Amino acid sequence: MEFLVTYDVCTETVAGRRRLQRVAKRCQGYGQRVQKSVFECTLGDADLERLKRDLRKEIKESEDSLRIYRLMEPRERYLQVIGQDVAHDLHKPLVV
Repeated sequence: MEFLVTYDVCTETVAGRRRLQRVAKRCQGYGQRVQKSVFECTLGDADLERLKRDLRKEIKESEDSLRIYRLMEPRERYLQVIGQDVAHDLHKPLVV
């Protein structure tokens, strides 16, 4: 299943800026960044639950916001990109 993970972390304090870095790092472990606070992730049920658990540990619910949207598949049918497309096909082999 494919998901869009978005977050808004309050960065008015040093602690908030640290939370922002930790949330971004956690998301990088599950998908690819397509905008500063937006990640596209391909996740099974267990990975989705693990991601939610990991992110709940990092955010401060009274100040931050986290949204996870399940994308309709096939994504190519429902996605329109205007401007730079930084996404990579996660279903094809990645050559580094």
